[in-house]
Amino acid sequence: MKKSLLVLVTFLAIFILAGCGYKPSSYYAKKQIQGNVFVDLFVNIKDPKNSVLIKDAMNEILVHRLDAKLVTNRNEADTIVYVSLGNVSMTELDYDEQGYTKLYRAVVSVNVRYENSEYKNSFSVTGRHEFALDGGSTITDTKRFEAIKSAASKALEEVISKIAVYSFKK
Repeated sequence: MKKSLLVLVTFLAIFILAGCGYKPSSYYAKKQIQGNVFVDLFVNIKDPKNSVLIKDAMNEILVHRLDAKLVTNRNEADTIVYVSLGNVSMTELDYDEQGYTKLYRAVVSVNVRYENSEYKNSFSVTGRHEFALDGGSTITDTKRFEAIKSAASKALEEVISKIAVYSFKK
């Protein structure tokens, strides 16, 4: 009984989503990011290591979520995506009994601009990551790097939906 009810509910959900013309945001984003894609990175002099992470994460999103064909030569590209690490900040959130900071929040903004023969748009996305210090009172370079990496990944998760929204604007 439970299994047949589950099958019925699943079938109805698929039927309703397909019947109303539902399309995932990646469908619309693919209209904006067309053909061969070149990702151009503006390296932040203050944070070059994390800037490179942004490009790698953007490449992964374009390939895995949009099935884009990346090229290494700008002249072969139909679409150019420019990415840069915007603002990076660390905020103290909580303290221990001795007054040392034990909880931080990393906030990262990433600037994205893309252009091709039909479209030219730009926007920023922001990601946050909270993390605790394990018994120390200062942030190590490793902890900072990991926090920025995580916050940047969360920011870049918004890229597909932002690009999809631009497909409705003309």
